[in-house]
Amino acid sequence: MADEKKNWFQSVKDYYNELKMEMRRVTWPTRKQVEGTTAVVIFSVFAFAAYFFVVDSVLGRASNAVFTFFNKR
Repeated sequence: MADEKKNWFQSVKDYYNELKMEMRRVTWPTRKQVEGTTAVVIFSVFAFAAYFFVVDSVLGRASNAVFTFFNKR
């Protein structure tokens, strides 16, 4: 039982040390890069929202027209 705890603590310690080493290798983006990509994401979200709004409206009106046409018969 003591060996299992020792092995567990050692593996946690090894994991933590490897994590620290890996985080030092990470190249973080600059503030300007983050702002630029954030702007692109926000613009894309609004563009897709507008696109899906238009498509939803067109398909909704088309399906209502079809249902109205067949309902009158």
